[in-house]
This record gives sequence, structure tokens and C-alpha cells, in this order.
Amino acid sequence: MDCMKGFQQNGVEPNSMKFLRIICHMGICEYTRMPFGIKNALAHFQRMMDTIFQDEILEGWNGSFFNDINIYSETQEDHVQYIDRVLSKCTPINLEISLKKCNFGQQELLALGHKVSGLSLEIDQNKVAEVPRNIKEMQSFLGFASYYKNYIKNFSHITSSLYKSCSKDVVFEINKERRDAYERIKHELTNAPVLILPDFELPFKLYIDAACSQGLGAALHQRQIVDGEPREGVIYDISRQLKDSEESYAATHTECLCLVRALEKLHYYLEGAVFEV
Repeated sequence: MDCMKGFQQNGVEPNSMKFLRIICHMGICEYTRMPFGIKNALAHFQRMMDTIFQDEILEGWNGSFFNDINIYSETQEDHVQYIDRVLSKCTPINLEISLKKCNFGQQELLALGHKVSGLSLEIDQNKVAEVPRNIKEMQSFLGFASYYKNYIKNFSHITSSLYKSCSKDVVFEINKERRDAYERIKHELTNAPVLILPDFELPFKLYIDAACSQGLGAALHQRQIVDGEPREGVIYDISRQLKDSEESYAATHTECLCLVRALEKLHYYLEGAVFEV
């Protein structure tokens, strides 16, 4: 569900209107509704949405991201009931919903660059970029690819040469090594594994990889029953490049560093859970 006109549904406190004055051909005007572009507008709007739907969020079936209201349910009956509850919260405060931007009863949806279903996460393939032609485009591509790095094993190792191409002390050039790295990342993005959602009643498996000299890698897996058969799926992949001071570590120390890094990054999955390394 999408809130119509976003920020402008939020009124401005009278004592603050003077800070939002603009001068135009009609004279001096003041905003009475919150405009776009104000520094704290996003945080204020998100806080407003969290306050309105705090009960629904705590019950675990509502998640609002700015002007998008996401409702998730296990049955059609629950779905209708939840929609009715959300609308009953919107009506008294005149929070308007854009009907043409709403999608009801969906098995999956696109959210924040991901295809989300009740069981898994996938990359939105419409986001895959073209070959970078300069530093700015390379930085943009790396920023885009980094958003999906938890789908890609050894992401930091693969992209190390691409990051070096953006350094200030080198001339930007797409050589064979960098083109191969780009093509591999693009291949991984278009063929990325479907990430499964964790079941905290089952044990996890943590795989670590410190064999390469350029980076650390780890993957969190879990064996779940899918369509009546046990299958092991990926929940999260992490990686990072080795710092200069870490490249001289002995193999055992590098593996320990990799394990510590994985436990720090994945603590919200593993803390209090049973897992095997």
C-alpha cells in the first residue's frame, strides 16, 4: 500500500513554518505541509509511520518503509483482516492511500531492489547495470553491486581489481583482469542464488573461507524441508578484503580472523542459536 503524496500528508508545526519560507513572485509564502527536500523529513515521516502502526509492527505482520505500507499474512482471511485494520488506522487521521499504487494478495513483490516472497529473497534483475566507461560509472556500478553482495560468494575478492581502478593515483582503464571481474560479477548478479529465510528452530551451518590471499569469505547455510525434501540453502554470504597489516598473517590466524568476522557480522542470526562451523 502506498501513501499518496508522501511527506505532504504531514502538517508543519506552526512555530516551524517560518523556517520554511520561500520568496516568489507572489511574495513570501510558508509551507503548511511538510515539503520534500527538508533534511529531517525522511526521519520524521518514518517515525510518524512507526507510531501510527506500532501495534501492527509489534504483532509482526506490518512493516512500513517511508510511504510504503507492507502487509504480510499466511492466509487470505488474515490478509483481508490486516488490510481492514490498517485502513481503520488511516481513516481517522486522514492518511490517504493511492489505490493505483496498491497491490493486494500478492505471492511476491519487488521491494528495495529485491524480489521478496514468503520463503526467499532474489535480486531484481531489472537493476543489472551496463559496462562502466569511467570512474564515476565504475563507482556507481560497485555501489550497486555492493548492495547485493550478500548474494555473492567472495564478493570482495572478485571486485578488488575494480576498486583499484577507481583510485586517484591510477589512470582509469578496463583491462582484461577488470573486464573479467566485471563480467563475473554481472554473471553472479544475473544467476544469484535464491536466499532462503532463516528458521530459528533449526541449526545453522557456517562456512568460512580464508584460503585466498586477497580476502575473507563466509556463508551461512541451513538445511530445511522444501516440498517434502531436505535441502540446504544459502541465507547470507559475507566477504571483505584483507587489510595490508593482515596479509602477513599465518594461515591459522587468517582463518581465525575470518571466523571472528563472520560471528560479528552474523551475530543476529547465530546468537543463542545452534550452529556448526
